Amino acid sequence: MRTTWNGSLSFGLVTIPVGLAPATAPKARASDVSFRTLHRECKTPIKQKRWCPVHEREVANDLEAIEQRDTSRAIEISRFVPLAEVDPMFFDRTYFLAPSSAEAQRRPYVLLLNAMKETGMAAIGRMVIRGNENFVLIRPKGEALVLETLFLAEDVRSQAEIDEAVEAVDVKEPELDLARQLIDSLVGEWEPEALQSEYRQNLRQLLEAKLAGEEIAMPEPVADAPVIDLMDALKKSVAATKGRSADGDKPAARKKAAPRKRAAAK
Repeated sequence: MRTTWNGSLSFGLVTIPVGLAPATAPKARASDVSFRTLHRECKTPIKQKRWCPVHEREVANDLEAIEQRDTSRAIEISRFVPLAEVDPMFFDRTYFLAPSSAEAQRRPYVLLLNAMKETGMAAIGRMVIRGNENFVLIRPKGEALVLETLFLAEDVRSQAEIDEAVEAVDVKEPELDLARQLIDSLVGEWEPEALQSEYRQNLRQLLEAKLAGEEIAMPEPVADAPVIDLMDALKKSVAATKGRSADGDKPAARKKAAPRKRAAAK
């Protein structure tokens, strides 16, 4: 695994050599078609500069001195928290923490991994990446430790306005029963390979057609969603999923769950 940062992970007096390797492609779009702005005359990629229009000259980044000053190569764990209590909304970028290539130095890595899996805990810490301070969360994932860079509290927006709007709406018990039936009929296994982008495929096809000199048809405008009768839509949706199974489609795989408590009708 190719690492982009190498240092150590420490908790208490225990130090663990680790490397940082991105778990996702840049901006999670590695297989996207990328575009660059070219100068029409020579086809050279256009560069962006920090330019002062008053003095008509390029200016340096004043933050470079600060970034270069902090070159720490340690991830300092400050506390452990229950992983189940951490809101994924705070996760920014995901990295694998790779253990040392030396077998003797992998023992503390495995020790921490197993201890965190057994206790259901995640570690909160701080590190410097490319001169920038980051708060991080470290969690177990299978037989690996994963590091999540975290958004600051001030960067995560409040959902109070949504909570207030939802609290004012009453849902009827028959509607809730139909919604449960619809959810149950669509339950399936988590299949990451099913996450395929039609937009990417269509974009590539469009570019290939453009390069081949074919005429590109403009898409039809999308009509506004009509106002529906909620109860009628739920009944039709449940009937449609039952009809699919009757036509020979395999029912969605289900896992046994604990008995569900129904909310009392108001």
